[in-house]
Amino acid sequence: MSLVIVDTSCANLSSVKFAFERLGYQPEVTADAARIQAADKVILPGVGTAKAAMRNLQALELVPTLRALQQPVLGICLGMQLLTSWSAEGDVDCLNVIPARTVPLDSQGQPLPHMGWNTLTAVGDNPLLGGIAAPAYCYFVHSYAVAVDDYTSASTTYGQTFAAMIRRDNFFGAQFHPERSGAIGAQILKNFMELSDADTRA
Repeated sequence: MSLVIVDTSCANLSSVKFAFERLGYQPEVTADAARIQAADKVILPGVGTAKAAMRNLQALELVPTLRALQQPVLGICLGMQLLTSWSAEGDVDCLNVIPARTVPLDSQGQPLPHMGWNTLTAVGDNPLLGGIAAPAYCYFVHSYAVAVDDYTSASTTYGQTFAAMIRRDNFFGAQFHPERSGAIGAQILKNFMELSDADTRA
């Protein structure tokens, strides 16, 4: 099982890499389009702003490659937001593989960024949450969010209720950091690595 972590030049990749190594996988960190296309599973991480991340992906000429991937892809934190069509963080067009929009989080007076542990509420069938019982606490750090819609597969509330996980076909997203979410996060990453072809058809 080959796993690639996309080197977006804007993420702390070591913690994601170590999380998969703890599960027994040997991920490759690369920005090489051919290596990404050949992988069985792909992780799109991200830290920073959507505008900077999309600028990096465009400079690396990876936007067409990522949009065309057929294998399971997991976007983490900013990586999830990059899967959407547009982000208000810099007013930037994103990968548009999931037709959702990323907007400022309405925390209703609570501190931003939303930082710390919060619970997931499953929405519909979510293969990444298999074997996980409520309450499922995961670690968040973000100020922008995706609204709950038909592509939401788990939600969280911090002021407003927002999409904690999204999916469309083979593209999956997690607004939280599974690599920093203890046993729950490890199970989510394990579930991602064990996805079958049937699981990627929403």
